[in-house]
Amino acid sequence: MSQDPLRYFRVEARELVDQISAGVLDLDQRPGTELVARLLRFAHTLKGAARVVRQQEIADRAHAFEEVLVPHRSDDGPLPAAEMRELLRLNDEIERYVAALEPTADGAVPPADRAPPATAPAKEDPRAPEPAAAVPAAPEPPAAPEPPAAPVEPVPAARTATADVDDLLDAVGEAHARFAPLRTGYAAFDKLHRAAEALADQLRAGRSAEQTATTRAAAVRLAADLGAFGRQLTDTVEQVERELDEVRGRAERLRLVAASSIFTALRRAVRDAAEAYDRRVRFDGRGGDLRMDPHVLTLASGALLHIVRNAVVHGVEPEADRLAAGKPAEGTVTVTVERRGSYAAFLCTDDGRGFDLAAVRRTAEARGLLVPGGTEPGEQALLDLVLRGGISTSPTVTEVAGRGIGMDVARDVADQLCGDVRIRTNTGLGTTVELVLPLALLSLHGLIMEAAGSVATVPLDSVRTCVRLHPEQATTAVVTGKLAHDGEALPFLPLARALYAGTTVDQEEGGPGVAVVVTADGRSVAVGVDRLAGTSTLVVRPLPELAPAAPVIGGVSMDLDGNPRLVLDAQGVIAEASRVGGGAAPPEPAIRLPILVVDDSLTTRMLERSILESAGYEVDLAASGEEGLDKARARRYGLYLTDIDMPGIDGFTFVAETRADPELAEVPAILVSSRASAEDRARGAAVGAAAYVVKGEFNQEELLAHIRRLVPA
Repeated sequence: MSQDPLRYFRVEARELVDQISAGVLDLDQRPGTELVARLLRFAHTLKGAARVVRQQEIADRAHAFEEVLVPHRSDDGPLPAAEMRELLRLNDEIERYVAALEPTADGAVPPADRAPPATAPAKEDPRAPEPAAAVPAAPEPPAAPEPPAAPVEPVPAARTATADVDDLLDAVGEAHARFAPLRTGYAAFDKLHRAAEALADQLRAGRSAEQTATTRAAAVRLAADLGAFGRQLTDTVEQVERELDEVRGRAERLRLVAASSIFTALRRAVRDAAEAYDRRVRFDGRGGDLRMDPHVLTLASGALLHIVRNAVVHGVEPEADRLAAGKPAEGTVTVTVERRGSYAAFLCTDDGRGFDLAAVRRTAEARGLLVPGGTEPGEQALLDLVLRGGISTSPTVTEVAGRGIGMDVARDVADQLCGDVRIRTNTGLGTTVELVLPLALLSLHGLIMEAAGSVATVPLDSVRTCVRLHPEQATTAVVTGKLAHDGEALPFLPLARALYAGTTVDQEEGGPGVAVVVTADGRSVAVGVDRLAGTSTLVVRPLPELAPAAPVIGGVSMDLDGNPRLVLDAQGVIAEASRVGGGAAPPEPAIRLPILVVDDSLTTRMLERSILESAGYEVDLAASGEEGLDKARARRYGLYLTDIDMPGIDGFTFVAETRADPELAEVPAILVSSRASAEDRARGAAVGAAAYVVKGEFNQEELLAHIRRLVPA
């Protein structure tokens, strides 16, 4: 029997607490019976599990959580503010009790009959002053200097999601299946071995002319069989190597954390600050799929907590002021995470009033940072002063403002990791704070390319499409430095030339056989390679400081033998193509609305995303009809691509509900299903689907033709 009876409960409880935390914040912004029902399921599951392991404190709070929600099962309206506060309070208490069940540093575990008492105090009135708070920068009269506040403890990065383990197990299963041809090959090899022995016996014995002819024919057959077996064996081994490389990538990926793991804490910080200052503010998190080193993400989340609170308190105006300025009553704070080569950029954008630079200048003069009546500093100089810390325009010290250390925290994180932080503001329209940090480790999907005996990988999300080149096309592209594609004259850069400056491409062999169209920052370039070797999940490491490399190289990953594999930086490739080709920039691509793919099959979601992204579309994914509806209502899409057979809301219901919603009714939908009957096609048309694609008859070009027709640029 396990010596840790709470081992599995802790895993399940942490998962449920995360789902409840995110669900309560969703309910605050998008109330509805479906979300209430989902939260009730989570709370009920947690209550039952807690009772099994005798964690009565957790079970009691989960039950109280249910009691608040039950009256709203059939009520689509928002919950009263007092009840929302009670849900958040109960959620916080459950979270503290679950955290208290973690083993201590010496490995000791709490007794199974009771939860250790929660050590964190109950939540106090957020309006009350508190000496350990912090956050600066905004506009109003200067405040007197204050002693520095205690540092805020960063939010720990969330654990690896169960889905990642499922992905790894799937990859292991696929790799294991590739050994089947090797096992069956034993029999073929034994047969060939016996044939070779028989042939040797014939050669040793005395032979007539007829026997010699028979022996020669047997030798020819044996050589052919051996050749076929060798080719089969080689293909199988290569496939197994690719599968194991994918397994390695997925296993390394488990060490990294999705950026979305910090969104729940940031969203809660926005909600609490908005409630404390009587503002209406919505939080939006983007780029959460990017996975990175948990140390970097933890430090970034600590800085972002300050930044989003600042955005609410100093940026977003009260409702009356927003309406008077012609803005929506509800403000928005958006946190976007994006990869920039070997860096991650965290951008916090609000649509508030922007910085009051005059107030910043007055505060700086009062602190002696500027000489009154001296040379007028520019906008950037004033914003740089804000980043130095100690500049706050809040007239009073509260939990969220007044001490002038919030931007100081962001600057310290940037300095600690050799990153950068910047502020951009537009009076009356809003502010963006950008924190850029280097990535020690980064997980991504890559396209493996070979050229001139070298292997390199380009991030798959930067690949627009791949084009097979005829020898004449390749020769023309190498000579002119341009490739005609899809109505554009794209700069053409042979990979060998990019990796090894001064390398010439052998035109006698017709040049590269494939062009990979790479896109970054709205610009595209065609990279010429000899061949493609598939895709792979990989973890990218930065280059050592003392290892100079071509500007197109963004990092390295390791193959199965531990050898480094170059990973290209899309921005570097674009810059190198512009340098070699004289800086000519292609026309701006057409702007298209994103496509939402809804399917409970991971394989289908990934396949459809790969097809659509290769065709130049931005893609969002949903694993269920319920998640699809949530995403459809939160963002504007150009098309819904949905499966039919899914647990919960099926594809027919998803399409019908989007047709019935006035805000979604104009978005076309395509049903993609294994169902092929006339009745199902007719039902699809009846609920409002614009097209019906059968998986068994799947044709990539047919699907893209439907999409081009339905999603105009």
